[in-house]
Amino acid sequence: MYLPKMILTITKKHIACVCIKIFLSCLFIFAFINIQAQNKHLNIGAMVQPVNEQSKFIDAEYHIWGASVVKGEEGKYHMYYSRWPYELGHMAWVTHSEVAYAIADKAEGPYKHVNVALPARGKGFWDGTTTHNPTVFKKDGKYYLYYMGSTSDVIAKQPTSMKNKDWWIYRNNQRIGVAWSEKPAGPWRRLDKPVIDVASNAEAPDALMTSNPAINLAPDGSVFAVYKAVGKQAGWQAVDMNGSAGWQVSKGDRVRYMLAFADNPLGPFTKHDETIFELKGSEDEHMIAEDPFVWSQDGKYYAIVTDIQGRFTGDKGALALMESNNGYDWKQAKHPKVLPSKILKEDGTYTEYKIERPQLLLEGNIPIYLFGALGITVNGVHRGHACNLRIKLEQ
Repeated sequence: MYLPKMILTITKKHIACVCIKIFLSCLFIFAFINIQAQNKHLNIGAMVQPVNEQSKFIDAEYHIWGASVVKGEEGKYHMYYSRWPYELGHMAWVTHSEVAYAIADKAEGPYKHVNVALPARGKGFWDGTTTHNPTVFKKDGKYYLYYMGSTSDVIAKQPTSMKNKDWWIYRNNQRIGVAWSEKPAGPWRRLDKPVIDVASNAEAPDALMTSNPAINLAPDGSVFAVYKAVGKQAGWQAVDMNGSAGWQVSKGDRVRYMLAFADNPLGPFTKHDETIFELKGSEDEHMIAEDPFVWSQDGKYYAIVTDIQGRFTGDKGALALMESNNGYDWKQAKHPKVLPSKILKEDGTYTEYKIERPQLLLEGNIPIYLFGALGITVNGVHRGHACNLRIKLEQ
């Protein structure tokens, strides 16, 4: 059989060139697929922009702690934050905090204080003296504002301190509540009972107090809550202001986080019995994670937490991104570091303190701002003043 002369003249060199081209093509396709796969992993840390003095929300008369922001139907941005009188000192958050309300025309601010959204309503209520650490979201045309509340008949000695037994009464009376409104400016209606209360089982991880709510919509549209929990340690005793026992017997067990689900934002919430954000070898540590913010997207659950021990990011006090497929089992994300323990400023210097109580502002599931609490040293006093810091996020 006669073969064309052109085929007969194909050399080993030609074959090698063809093989190289095929190999390079495959390599390019593989790299493209790999890049696409990487792009599916959230990397909020790569979005963080330096901050400046105008990024602070600060008040000379008040300590300000954290902020949760939602965009209203009219296009304005509504901020809910904790504040308490400056002269009482930082630790008075547990006795005198109130959830206040501010508004801005743009996400970047400036934000202007309007009023107190959840004022003290009397010691006869479970949240009668204190409202703190708010987080807000919108569902079916209504706004839901979750918070920690507390109360006590004992008038706390001021300036208050963790070394005072009365401080622990207010701390141990913390529970999680919810308020709701058709408008972000209110008026707000509140439940007369906590929406997430302590467990009736004295051995449960949340038998002593529930606090610091992180609540949002799950992938299926239901509501999921991650919250701070403290149980009763062996030999626990209630605070006795007239007894000889010190505050240590009333402090409670380790600080942990738990999970609950609800079909309705007003509850009831069904708790998951086991704690979350746990790591092997850290069972005896007092606290691993703190102050989560939670949300869901693309069928996954996400949380940003303060990495107390540096177990998730390698940086103690940094903010870590966690993820879960079911809400129960959590691990650090592929790009875990959201924010280092010291934050870069536009002038090239860094903040003195870490950011605490992080909250994201998302638009179309895209994070555009991170809000958090920032302590400031005043005359050598640690956290002599506190303010809110907003950090721009860009793709």
